[in-house]
Amino acid sequence: MPYFEKKPVIIKAVQFTGQKSMDEILDLAAENNTIKWNNDTLIIQTLEGKMRADYGDWIIKGVKGEVYPCKPDIFALTYKLVEHYDFPANTPVCFLDNKEKS
Repeated sequence: MPYFEKKPVIIKAVQFTGQKSMDEILDLAAENNTIKWNNDTLIIQTLEGKMRADYGDWIIKGVKGEVYPCKPDIFALTYKLVEHYDFPANTPVCFLDNKEKS
């Protein structure tokens, strides 16, 4: 059986802390996604259906513009901060944003 390695992909993500401006999270939403506030959670209409994001979850914009939540432990195992990246021409620019607003 062959083995495969996941291709490196640069994504844009914002951690949902309740302290960040909702504008940052809504900026990630593509036109075909819906993000709704429900008490202390976000309800995100994803390609796979509705998903819930709790405080601490990361909201990710994928390579096709799709938006979905990711639990912090899975995010930490899957992604690392990109300090610098030279994007090829005609590549959409996405950066990981983990800076807290005061």
